[in-house]
Amino acid sequence: MFHVKHYDVIVIGGGHAGTEAAAAASRMGASTALVTLRAEAIGAMSCNPAIGGLGKGHLVREIDALDGVMGRMADRAGIQFRLLNRRKGPAVQGPRAQIDRRLYRQAMQQELAQQPGLTIIEGEVARLQLEAGAVHGVELASGEVLSAGQVVLTAGTFLNGVIHIGDRRMQGGRMGDSPSKLLAAQLAELALPIGRLKTGTPPRLDGRTIDWAQLEMQPGDDEPSVFSFLNRVPEARQIACGITHTSEATHQIVRDNLGRSAMYGGHIEGVGPRYCPSIEDKIVRFADKTSHQVFLEPEGLDDHTVYPNGLSTSLPEDVQHAYIRTIRGLEQTVILQPGYAIEYDFFDPRGCGGRLRRRLSPAFISLGRSTAPPVMKRPRRRAWWPD
Repeated sequence: MFHVKHYDVIVIGGGHAGTEAAAAASRMGASTALVTLRAEAIGAMSCNPAIGGLGKGHLVREIDALDGVMGRMADRAGIQFRLLNRRKGPAVQGPRAQIDRRLYRQAMQQELAQQPGLTIIEGEVARLQLEAGAVHGVELASGEVLSAGQVVLTAGTFLNGVIHIGDRRMQGGRMGDSPSKLLAAQLAELALPIGRLKTGTPPRLDGRTIDWAQLEMQPGDDEPSVFSFLNRVPEARQIACGITHTSEATHQIVRDNLGRSAMYGGHIEGVGPRYCPSIEDKIVRFADKTSHQVFLEPEGLDDHTVYPNGLSTSLPEDVQHAYIRTIRGLEQTVILQPGYAIEYDFFDPRGCGGRLRRRLSPAFISLGRSTAPPVMKRPRRRAWWPD
């Protein structure tokens, strides 16, 4: 038998939203538990190893203004800083940093380990502990029960996650990590407004097999714009990224194999992101274009892996190998990991309401009982969505 442990706040998930939620709760004086499948993966960047950009860069600055951790960690791990739209007005400029995956993960784990009142628990949340329509804690797959006044679920891509590579399907929250199936099954029974979303990622390339001499190189800004108001300059060594373009041969290979794409082959039901189209989408939607820009972004100072920004795909592996080698500078490139699409459950923020769903945002759901610790109380605000 396990002894029931009590916390003021339990946060489920150790991604971007989960680390911010756990750090914020513990900073406010609440005893907090962060439950994650693998403690070593806290702060892992699942897709593009970058932070910020147009719109998102403003968000990171706002998080920092609220004493969040993302901006400070980005400044510690950033290996290229650029202010996008520098020639335009401040309202449309966006700070962006290319991040060293290893440095960011290490910095985030160190930050949370030093946070007073925060406990990291490795395990899978199997169920929410419910009583009279309110959440009182969680049950882990091991059988251990944790009680809490508030439970924060940071869903990410792990709830019912399914990875697609052409007609191949496998369960996963990201490549190499298992999905959260038990919790997803319980949430589906709670009449929460659940849908499916889809996102994708490009193949990862071996930078040692790229012909960098053929490529245009893009350095960072001479005067880097860091994220945190507490910092002035980056901490890590700065590097340049490469720029190349797809070709008509690339586009023809993709067009010839659209039926083998997981998305165009009818294997995916989820809706994809508007501003991050796959290479299949680009070639179909912009059929008049003979090339598309691709940024070759190193994933770390001591890592040979390169992220080809602009080549997100759900095509089969053999097609990915074929079209990659039609791109200038990538003729002999080796793919270290194929690109893939991933589908996962999400919660509609317009479903907020009732005892079970006291607060809901696109980033995370906060589930709690009516007797929350005083330190966590907040005044009710009128919902912004229509009834």
